[in-house]
Amino acid sequence: MPTDGEGAVSVAAARDADSALKRARVARNMTLEEAADALNAITGGATDASLLSAWESGRRRTGKRNRAGLCQLYRERPEVLFAHQDGPATSVLESSGTAVVVKVLTRWTDLVEAMVDVAAGAREQLVVTGSRSREKAYLAAIETAVAQHPDLVHYRVLYGPPWHRALADHLVRLLELRDPSARRNGVKTLHIGLVEPTGALERFFVASETQAVVPLPSFHGAEGFDCGVLLGREAAVGLVHHGREACASTRPVETIEAVRALPVRHN
Repeated sequence: MPTDGEGAVSVAAARDADSALKRARVARNMTLEEAADALNAITGGATDASLLSAWESGRRRTGKRNRAGLCQLYRERPEVLFAHQDGPATSVLESSGTAVVVKVLTRWTDLVEAMVDVAAGAREQLVVTGSRSREKAYLAAIETAVAQHPDLVHYRVLYGPPWHRALADHLVRLLELRDPSARRNGVKTLHIGLVEPTGALERFFVASETQAVVPLPSFHGAEGFDCGVLLGREAAVGLVHHGREACASTRPVETIEAVRALPVRHN
C-alpha cells in the first residue's frame, strides 16, 4: 500500500477500501469507543478510540497482545484482520531517513535540556519510557506539566522496577497530583504501567505531540546515557503511539502502595 512519505498510509489509499479490521467492527455494529472498551475488557489494556482508528486505517501497527485480543473479539484470524498493516508500508525513519532528526545531542547538559523542553512543551500527550530516570530537573518538568495542564494525558512505561529512589519518589508525586481512576471529560489522564516479563528489552524516550528525545547509550560507560537525538513532529507522533500501545500491554502500577512495593535497585 502506498505511503504519504511520513510513515503513514496515504489518506487517498485509506479511502479506497476499508480494512478487514474496520469491517469486522462495523459488521458487529460497534462504535470505535465500544470496540475499544470491549478490547480493554479482554486485554486489561487502555486502548482508546483514536488508537483503534489508527490501527484500522493502517497508520499504526497493532502489537502482539492487542492483536490476540482483537482476534478473540472479532473471532477472526490475524492474517485476515491485519493484512493491511503487514504490507510494505514504511516507517517514518524508513521514508524520511535522517530528516526527522532535528539535532544530535552530544553533551549531557544538552540532552537533559532537550528532555526538559519536551516535557515542558507537552499539552496533549506526554509519553516517557524507561526505569532509570533520576535527573531532578527532568522529573520536575514532568510533574509541573502534569500539575499545570489537567487535560494532558501522561503515560509512563516502566521496563522493570525503578533503578533509583528518585524515580520511585517521582511516581509517588505523580499519583499525588493525579488519580488514575479519575476521568476528565471521560478520558483517563494518567497511566503508569510495568512491562512484563521484566526481561523485556528496555526502551528510552520522551515524546510529546510535537517533539521527542531518544537518549543513546553512553560512549563512556555501560550504564550511562549522556547523548541522544532530538526528533521532530512526525517521529514524535509515532513514538507517542508506540508508548501508548506499550502502556496498554503493561501491568498497571497506579497506587502509591503499588509503587512503594516495587524494589528499587539503588537507594
